Amino acid sequence: MTGLQDRLTPEQVEEFGRELDTIRQRIVADLGKEDVDYIHNVIKTQRGLEILGRGLLFAGFFPPAWIAGVGALSLSKILDNMEIGHNIMHGQYDWTRDPALSSQKFEWDTVAPAENWRHSHNYIHHTYTNILDKDRDIGYGVLRIDPEQKWHPYYLGNPVYAALLAVFFQWGVMLHDLEFDRIAKGERTWADTKEVRTKMVRKASRQIGKDYVLFPLLTGPLAPLTLLGNATANLTRNLWAFSIIFCGHFPADVESFTEEETENETRGQWYLRQILGSANITGGKLFHILSGNLSHQIEHHLFPDIPARRYPQIADEVRGICEKYGLPYNTGSLRRQLGSVAKKLVKLALPDVRGNGDPSGPATTGSTLDRDKARTAA
Repeated sequence: MTGLQDRLTPEQVEEFGRELDTIRQRIVADLGKEDVDYIHNVIKTQRGLEILGRGLLFAGFFPPAWIAGVGALSLSKILDNMEIGHNIMHGQYDWTRDPALSSQKFEWDTVAPAENWRHSHNYIHHTYTNILDKDRDIGYGVLRIDPEQKWHPYYLGNPVYAALLAVFFQWGVMLHDLEFDRIAKGERTWADTKEVRTKMVRKASRQIGKDYVLFPLLTGPLAPLTLLGNATANLTRNLWAFSIIFCGHFPADVESFTEEETENETRGQWYLRQILGSANITGGKLFHILSGNLSHQIEHHLFPDIPARRYPQIADEVRGICEKYGLPYNTGSLRRQLGSVAKKLVKLALPDVRGNGDPSGPATTGSTLDRDKARTAA
């Protein structure tokens, strides 16, 4: 773990880990009625917005009603996806023993089956965060988002692929579980995906039937307007989720790591990797709620199973610990972080992303190990 260890001494890493463990233990001990009331209120708000939105679409012949209906339905889908579904399925409320808040039973309003997502996201991504060739969320098997990903002419379309992924994000999340990149490498066969595909078809059929058949038909002659309204709400949710997730994982200075660096990783080293491989987004209280508090991606990667509403409460403390140990705490506005991601996507579409214009030279961004090697060579 050369690159990560060079940040701090082994003793500092372990003390750093203990300080973060102390935060976690304090929050876990404090969980209670306020947390339960909060998530129940968010669920109640989400359901109210969905009822309001679908009701207004029955008056879709009146443009202001259609616009308001789409707006309410969009907010409903964003809340369901970000602050409710994502966080409940992380097990953040399993301690309540409430079946409605069970990570294993919850199903969200998106085409990606919850069971598939829990494996690819909760296990793969959060265990191997930003480890090249282990964390499949690096580029989602579609994009070149890290300079250590070998360039291919295919990546000249990087910005186009990213735009399409943003528009069809829920479908991208669903198809991500097929692991096309592993199939292409011969590590997995199409037959191996049968169970995953069956769940996908079942879930996608329900979602398509609900948004594009059932509810449009219920509005009779307004069916085309209702279908358009549902599609617009899904598009809004897709663009929002894409923006928040990419801004938390891929802005400039977010680091990636090699498998060699993370061998025999201690808890303190795991914490360190989460901080170096994540970024936050600044904003107000409503912004944080609509982002599922993934605007606090650093805190989320540190404590993925703690209720996300707690992240703003500990953000300053986590930042203070980073400052104490001389570690970066990557944060910025949505505009700044999104612009940084866009710049990276364009830059990495091209083969020459190395220092001094030399494709074989040391990477200007990338894994800590490679940067440390470059500094040593210099």
